[in-house]
Amino acid sequence: MRHQTIKELLSNHKLDETTELNGWVKTFRSNRFIALNDGSTLQNLQCVIDFESLEESLIKKITTGAAIHVKGPLVESQGKGQSVELQVEEITILGEADAETYPIQPKKHSLEFLREKAHLRVRTNTFAAIMRVRSALAFAVHDYFQKEGFYYMNTPIITASDAEGAGETFNVSTLEKKNPPLNEEGEINFKEDFFGKETNLTVSGQLEAETFAMGLGKVYTFGPTFRAENSNTSRHLAEFWMIEPEMAFYDLDDNMDLAEDFIKYTISYVLEHCKEDLNFLDKRMADEEKQKPQIERSDMSLMERLNFVISNEFKRVSYTEAIDILKNSKPNKKKKFKFPVNEWGVDLQSEHERYLVEKHFKCPVILFDYPANIKAFYMRLNEDEKTVRAMDILFPGIGEIVGGSQREERYDVLVEKMKQLGIEEDELWWYLDLRKFGTAVHSGFGLGFERLVLFVTGMGNIRDVIPYPRTPQNASF
Repeated sequence: MRHQTIKELLSNHKLDETTELNGWVKTFRSNRFIALNDGSTLQNLQCVIDFESLEESLIKKITTGAAIHVKGPLVESQGKGQSVELQVEEITILGEADAETYPIQPKKHSLEFLREKAHLRVRTNTFAAIMRVRSALAFAVHDYFQKEGFYYMNTPIITASDAEGAGETFNVSTLEKKNPPLNEEGEINFKEDFFGKETNLTVSGQLEAETFAMGLGKVYTFGPTFRAENSNTSRHLAEFWMIEPEMAFYDLDDNMDLAEDFIKYTISYVLEHCKEDLNFLDKRMADEEKQKPQIERSDMSLMERLNFVISNEFKRVSYTEAIDILKNSKPNKKKKFKFPVNEWGVDLQSEHERYLVEKHFKCPVILFDYPANIKAFYMRLNEDEKTVRAMDILFPGIGEIVGGSQREERYDVLVEKMKQLGIEEDELWWYLDLRKFGTAVHSGFGLGFERLVLFVTGMGNIRDVIPYPRTPQNASF
């Protein structure tokens, strides 16, 4: 039997037709009116019961949070707030919810409180809307790449390589923790571990994706990645999802073209398919902004911000030009930046990126040709030998959202860069092989999926756009 959802019913209903629905009670008032929701839409369906025809014991079980099944005809509503309502002829309690202990009562709850109830917070309007948008965005990611002729691949979650070279990884081991085997130097002997070498959870699927791009042409990954960075901020997670396309024969300009087109497609998709949820989140963000000091308020509403991205061409600016702009900016001269910009070569902070987007260019910005010493080893070295063919996409309100580059395809140059950074050739022999056997220009980028969801939903904390956040000292649920 196919179960009809409230969303389907409200969008394509027939009056006086007997309808059966399942859902959770949001409110029950006057022992007569049930606000029913099944998660398919923000809208509740009003279900009207005949108090006198039901046993008192049954009515006592119709509490907020209870799961019920209702059956009856759909009729025009006699009250305000809805056009139709269900006249209940049959009602079944599928699952009771204790009225005194059920935590998601019909009132405003703080986001901090709801994080402690992450297993139930999706029953609130805010988190239901976020997760529906997240689902639509995930579909849009696959939809875009499939339409563009990319092949979806699954890169290893357990790996012996650290693509970023940061060393902030989660170790994977089956060795005895209290008494691990040691080698002659007195260090842990990972040769006796499960994989015969030291392994960790992946920080990126990029290097493995490159190998497939050099055989299939265009590939993308979309999976979980892990960073053991001890950062307890509103923008960091220890476990998050990454979107990483890799393309053979693409140079940096091709890469920037693809990234801009991809982002505009995904945002346009949710604007078309998630109007109800985005309008709700837009109002929610506006209410939140009113609570902030004037100086911290956003200049744009959520819907304005999304349309700002899809309706503007992304401005392409070299890192060097951006540094000159920032050095000569009023905030820098008046020492209003928390991190002053005094010289070429500094790594840009979120405040600098937002200034370029929101104040100077007033459109999304792609910065390119970064100093080599602040970027990863695999990025192609420019002729000046000071900069690399890297690119970052900057958005309003969030700063960097995409990072990518043209990859270094020259064997000798890559080997030299690895030597300078102390990266052993033996560890990445397979990656170097790509440069020995049919090397070619190739590029790719990475987009943290939760960063995208954060931007699209207007939420202020990345812990609120993933079902179960993993952060320092927190692995609940």
